[in-house]
Amino acid sequence: MLGRTANGLYWMFRYIERAENIARLVDAGLRVALTRAGSSDEDWHGVLESAGVREAYSEVHPELTAANAVDYLLRDTANPSSVLACIESARNNARMVRTALTRETWEATNEAWIDLKARLSRPLKATDLPDAIDLIKRRAGLIRGAFHGSMLRNEIYNFSRIGTFIERADNTSRILDVKYYVLLPSISQVGSALDNFQWESILRSVSAHRSYGWVYDSEYQAANIADFLILKVQMPRSLAYCYEKIVSNLSYLEADYGERHKAHATADAIKAMLRRGSITDIMDQGLHEFLQDFISRNNQLSADISEGYRFYL
Repeated sequence: MLGRTANGLYWMFRYIERAENIARLVDAGLRVALTRAGSSDEDWHGVLESAGVREAYSEVHPELTAANAVDYLLRDTANPSSVLACIESARNNARMVRTALTRETWEATNEAWIDLKARLSRPLKATDLPDAIDLIKRRAGLIRGAFHGSMLRNEIYNFSRIGTFIERADNTSRILDVKYYVLLPSISQVGSALDNFQWESILRSVSAHRSYGWVYDSEYQAANIADFLILKVQMPRSLAYCYEKIVSNLSYLEADYGERHKAHATADAIKAMLRRGSITDIMDQGLHEFLQDFISRNNQLSADISEGYRFYL
């Protein structure tokens, strides 16, 4: 496969996943803001930080307000990580690799772009945000469903899946970091009703609230929730699950091409770290420090894949 085609597939699915993940971050911010007695504008500092756009936002908006932050994350095409920009980038990549996609996958992607472009054409009222966020998640799910139900399990499938799970791992680690490092106002509130409500909000934002209850028949505890979203391989948005899938799809590419790259060793090392890790060790090291290190290593894997498979040739 041409590196440019592999690059288009990889980034098409990274952008689809990112669009949904940004919507989930906004959802988390909205839920946490509900716990505040006073102004909730400053809560959005953590959400913007988690999305990696805090400095870029400050260049456009001198003041931090909830309305501006939500608009920047959902609609502002000057922000390359906004939902609208991501859906457009996903569609552009899909068009570039159109002959590698089934008709169902292309149509689901194109319809998502048309629908979301219309919905996000103007600033959203606060009362319209839940429906808009649900629409974003639903459209992303339809694209994935069309893809999984119609594509051959070949190199096209593998590059697309790798892009999905690298982006998903990045998002889960950032959402966890928002909660534990930024959003909780003070150490005195750890274990409080506010703390528990925020953890519940984070679980709901990654569609993990009910499944957490199935695994941990207890109240919300920081260590259990971190364990669930980092190390629990049965949880489809956990870091461990993402790396099981990344390593698996890289191994299929290795078998197809008969060659192994630096990316394979990088992914294997991250997977091994997650397998042998314990939540006690992670919390002792510092959850924020662990997550920042993971985000850095995940980014390095993306760079190694791009280099190894010659994405720009």
